Formats: sequence, C-alpha cells, structure tokens
Amino acid sequence: MTIEKHDIHHEFPEFKDEIRDLKMNNAHFSRLFKEYHELDHEVIRIEEGVENTADDYLEHLKVKRLRLKDEIYAMLKQHSACV
Repeated sequence: MTIEKHDIHHEFPEFKDEIRDLKMNNAHFSRLFKEYHELDHEVIRIEEGVENTADDYLEHLKVKRLRLKDEIYAMLKQHSACV
C-alpha cells in the first residue's frame, strides 16, 4: 500500500515562497508547521504499520492534522494577499 504524502509542501506547492517566509518570520506559523510535520510523521508511521494504535486514536490524529492544515492554509492565504 502506498502512503499518500500530506506534508505542507506537497499540499500547498503554490505557496512555496510564503511557507519559507512565514517559517522564518512568524513564530506562530513556525510552531504550527512543526506541530503539523510531527503529527503527519506519526500518522504515516501508524499507517505503515511501524506503530500500532487503536483506529479511533488514528482518526483523532487525522482530524487534528486537518485542523492544523486548515489554520496553516488560512495563514498562507492571508500572507499571500498582503504581499
């Protein structure tokens, strides 16, 4: 089974410059980006079978990842509109 990548750079390639700029200049964005990356890595490890968990825990992680992605996307759109 192929695991689909959900990292921010794959999800929002059109915001490459904004991602770089916000990571360097916005502590809140940088923290969200790091939290998303760590969460995505944990989800991938579970989906690959490296770690075993209950299905409801995996679903909880995916919902949390989605909420983070939504917040990151909103920040990217806002930053893009201001530049």
